[in-house]
Amino acid sequence: MQGTCDIDVRFFPPPPELEGCFTTFYRAIFTVADGDRVRDHLQPEWGNLRFFSGDAPTATLPGGPTLDRARFTATGPSSLPTEFHLGTTRMWGIGLFPLGWAKFMRGPAADLANGLVDGDTHPAYGNFAGLADVIFRDEPDDEREYRIIIDHFLALDRPHPDQSRIMAVHAALVDPAVDSVTQLAGRANLSQRSLERLCHRFFGFSPKRLLRRQRFMRSLADFMLHARHNWTAAIDPHYHDQAHFVRDFRAFMTMSPREYAALDHPIIGAFMKERARIWGSAAQTLDRPER
Repeated sequence: MQGTCDIDVRFFPPPPELEGCFTTFYRAIFTVADGDRVRDHLQPEWGNLRFFSGDAPTATLPGGPTLDRARFTATGPSSLPTEFHLGTTRMWGIGLFPLGWAKFMRGPAADLANGLVDGDTHPAYGNFAGLADVIFRDEPDDEREYRIIIDHFLALDRPHPDQSRIMAVHAALVDPAVDSVTQLAGRANLSQRSLERLCHRFFGFSPKRLLRRQRFMRSLADFMLHARHNWTAAIDPHYHDQAHFVRDFRAFMTMSPREYAALDHPIIGAFMKERARIWGSAAQTLDRPER
């Protein structure tokens, strides 16, 4: 067992001018007793910008280098878990939808997929280098900090020529009824070749892998939200059988469902429940591009 972590989180909606670019903006304060650190695993998600003041995390993706206590932790779209160790800290998190990636990041999402870097030094995140210093410059003030972040994005915002296509693919992707690349292309009114190119550049993965991730995350979110004692009731109906689900679980989390259920989830478990209660969705991959 590990120490406990108290979580205070507030969610903030993106302004109307940035509709479809972000999952949410959120301020979180993590308080870990006795100066300890807690361990947990982020699930597969969209790209994220996370700014820290305090005991920033030590984080790693399977097979990748460890990022230690960066004030600006940046991740591309992921299909793997990020293990992290976190102490008492204040954080602003920003989840980037594919349209947000298209507008604000430098380079194709696939090039940064399953990547974890110091955003202050990596060129793909150059639009936000030094922003942590500005956010946390004065005494903590949620509204002031939120306004700093929003104003920063609004100053960078420009129309994107692929906006309507990105939004159409995204809307189809989060529809549980869509479970094949053919369906996804049809809903977005794109050829499969055009769909592949668009997904590679702005979504980070192939359409097939994105659909697999959606199916998996629907199952994992159901399990986490309802504190189920077994996985059977949580498995998405698009899985052929339990063995099919277990294979996907190992592919996305690098462990079995049983091994994952046996772990402590001091941050993610509570965070998902609070996110679902306030925001209406437990995980950012399940958010619709238009609320």
